[in-house]
Amino acid sequence: MTRKLFGTDGIRGTANSEPMTAETALKVAMAAGRRLRRGDHRHLAVIGKDTRLSGYMVEPALTAGFIAMGMDVVLVGPLPTPAIAMLTRSLRADLGVMISASHNPFEDNGIKLFGADGYKLSDEIEATIEDELERAANFRVPPHELGRAKRLDDAGGRYMEFVKASFPRRQRLDGLKVVVDCAHGAAYKVAPTVLWELGAEVVPLGVAPDGLNINRDSGTMAPQAMQRAVVEHQAHLGIALDGDADRLLVADESGRLLDGDQLLALIAQHWRRAGRLESGIVIATVMSNLGLERHLAGQGITLHRTAVGDRYVVEAMRKLGANLGGEQSGHIILGDTSTTGDGLMAALQVLAALAESGAPASTVCSLFAPVPQLLKNVRFAGGAPLEHAAVKKAIAAGERKLGKAGRLSVRKSGTEPLIRIMAQGEDERLVGAIVEAIAAAVIAAGEAEGRAAE
Repeated sequence: MTRKLFGTDGIRGTANSEPMTAETALKVAMAAGRRLRRGDHRHLAVIGKDTRLSGYMVEPALTAGFIAMGMDVVLVGPLPTPAIAMLTRSLRADLGVMISASHNPFEDNGIKLFGADGYKLSDEIEATIEDELERAANFRVPPHELGRAKRLDDAGGRYMEFVKASFPRRQRLDGLKVVVDCAHGAAYKVAPTVLWELGAEVVPLGVAPDGLNINRDSGTMAPQAMQRAVVEHQAHLGIALDGDADRLLVADESGRLLDGDQLLALIAQHWRRAGRLESGIVIATVMSNLGLERHLAGQGITLHRTAVGDRYVVEAMRKLGANLGGEQSGHIILGDTSTTGDGLMAALQVLAALAESGAPASTVCSLFAPVPQLLKNVRFAGGAPLEHAAVKKAIAAGERKLGKAGRLSVRKSGTEPLIRIMAQGEDERLVGAIVEAIAAAVIAAGEAEGRAAE
């Protein structure tokens, strides 16, 4: 069974256009409510959101759909995606919903679904929900069985205590100055508060959401403001979160940016020394740098790669018994405590290593030299450019040229109309030439499809 509505991270699109309309959100809630029933008990859904204006449209539509299927609803307002995963488990809910388009601009929005265990739904379950979309309305409950909705006022406090509990008990952040950029998104209240309560001097950025400015010139999509602030305020560390705070980037005291691969290396090494790294395995994706793989191998740690998407990382972690995984983009999954990427919780692990060592972040957080790597995104209007013979030929040629000393990944984005081309290898010029050749083939394929459609 294939999926058409769901992508690599739920449903996503331009707000108030299909599929991100109130009508489709209503159908999705009804279908999910029917598909995820687990017995005759009173079922419960938890709904959270980020700070996008369109959340005010999607939230009531989802609420109405669940209520129509006889489910109660708990509304928690703007909170990070990992908070919704945690609250779904904590409240013994049957499913959780996060309304967010993550790092996308405010014009977009999305719907992410979590099961009762707090994990994102599998491809197979999402496919069955799609299959139920047009039939679920036939199973609406009678008037006396309609659900009820209420707001949970202390949801943010519950999440903050959960995050703080992941920080080493005997450690504090006293004496550390930390810049945190919340991207005007879901963590704009909780992230600065958690850092301050643990003892840090906090310089907050991106904490004035207006519904339209999420991710704009801030957060992981534009970390330059955070980098500048680190230098200007002479901070020890800078943290940039994305709109729903499930991923992060870090800057050292000089403002130099450190990606998810460096953070994975740091946490893996720190946990291995403490005897916390299970199975001697770290899970990453095909996008992670070869330098990370080689560094971990030198530490006696195996890197296992998956397809792009943090839920595929989580699936591999569960299958292989690993408790640490992540993506170069900054999704870090701490399997002992969380079921999905948590930017704030991962930042605390970095800060714990920093506080323990007493050394500057430039020393603590930079553990390997990355292999030359280039990522280029090519926008396309429609069709299937990766199916064109010329594109396939360019990809095959690139793979031959890189050989075993490099890696090549060409894929369609699951969240935007983009072809993502990534190559890495020892020869920087060769890497660049391969990426440009494939990009040119993709562009030419798109133009050919456009002419054919005229």
